[in-house]
Amino acid sequence: MTSEQLKDFVVKLLDEKKATNIHVIDVRGKSALTDFMVIASGTSSRQVSSLAEILQTSLHKEKIRALSLEGRSEGEWVLMDLNDVIVHLFKPEIRDHYNLETLWAEGEKSISAQRGLPSTLTP
Repeated sequence: MTSEQLKDFVVKLLDEKKATNIHVIDVRGKSALTDFMVIASGTSSRQVSSLAEILQTSLHKEKIRALSLEGRSEGEWVLMDLNDVIVHLFKPEIRDHYNLETLWAEGEKSISAQRGLPSTLTP
């Protein structure tokens, strides 16, 4: 799976599972860490943890394993490193505090998906 396909897979799944305020930041050529950062929110610690678990299970079915997974048990901020895609799942107040979108403002925001938009998202 290419980094674009992986990013699209993650965004579609998070959108289907009702994550909110989904943003993708394209950092290709700007960061040696990854190609894309996917940032999304859940309404509670339970939902954030659940989103991480569902994403991990779905990726496992596709034979994709996270290089690291941090924060799932707390559910405040979950970081999932998929190598070419890094996923950040937050409770809204934690996301507001760290404001990663501003930190990575030089990356191009390629997608802002919200529930209610079509499931097929294109950059």
